Amino acid sequence: MGKVQVYQEPDRETRVQIQESVRGKDVFIIQTVSKDVNTTIMELLIMVYACKTSCAKSIIGVVPYFPYSKQCKMRKRGSIVSKLLASMMCKAGLTHLITMDLHQKEIQGFFNIPVDNLRASPFLLQYIQEEIPDYRNAVIVAKSPASAKRAQSFAERLRLGIAVIHGEAQDAESDLVDGRHSPPMVRSAAAIHPSLEIPMLIPKEKPPITVVGDVGGRIAIIVDDIIDDVDSFLAAAETLKERGAYKIFVMATHGLLSSDAPLLIEESAIDEVVVTNTIPHEIQKLQCPKIKTVDISMTLSEAIRRIHNGESMSYLFRNIGLDD
Repeated sequence: MGKVQVYQEPDRETRVQIQESVRGKDVFIIQTVSKDVNTTIMELLIMVYACKTSCAKSIIGVVPYFPYSKQCKMRKRGSIVSKLLASMMCKAGLTHLITMDLHQKEIQGFFNIPVDNLRASPFLLQYIQEEIPDYRNAVIVAKSPASAKRAQSFAERLRLGIAVIHGEAQDAESDLVDGRHSPPMVRSAAAIHPSLEIPMLIPKEKPPITVVGDVGGRIAIIVDDIIDDVDSFLAAAETLKERGAYKIFVMATHGLLSSDAPLLIEESAIDEVVVTNTIPHEIQKLQCPKIKTVDISMTLSEAIRRIHNGESMSYLFRNIGLDD
């Protein structure tokens, strides 16, 4: 462990002081995202820059949950914040990034440094096999068609069936809020040239909720990468209960569990929520005993060891396909 002092000034400015020489050394900066995400980012950037100006040989950021990863698509009059954050990290002096289960794998392309996007799925699959006694009678559920690929990956590895819930309430990830899919509301002669007739896009209509696949008399395991706002998970759990699922598990890599999520889970039809320790959630576990934690520190520590010793990283990515 390196000696470093990180604190906030009375005016809320972040100050970082490295208290030993890092000249010519490999520096690994481990930063876990707290509730105050913007302070966390500034701490990381300032510490990286402090190491760069102190002539560190290489600066490797270990960020298990990459913040702002949900803002990786262009929205109407918005911006791709993941790209901004990636540029800031590279500019500060980061030479390598180790992270886990990025919201979209394409975020790796925002960096002009090597990125190792490790996977938590082996640990979650091991949990299913060891902690769910009757897992052979389970079905892997995608709560929306967007997470069907992840569900398919889990199902194929466990040799189980898959179910997809289709037709739930529109969420922020939908195409409707994408600026390129919103034609102008008022069609005036001045706005569009008379000779140019642009075909209008047919608005989307949400179908009634349907479950594609059989969940009757089965254990339903809902898989996703982030569990933050739990409303969609609760709605999925209710739908699965109505369709005859007798036990419902939710598995996700990053357990943000913001605001009153633990209390809502406690009162819901969900039997257990399994998340990894990429984000600290001790307080949420005290509020809700249904939340269980899987430790993934072993993967990160092995990645750090291999990078420091100049060994191949491919061992950590064995049997991982394009869709995982």
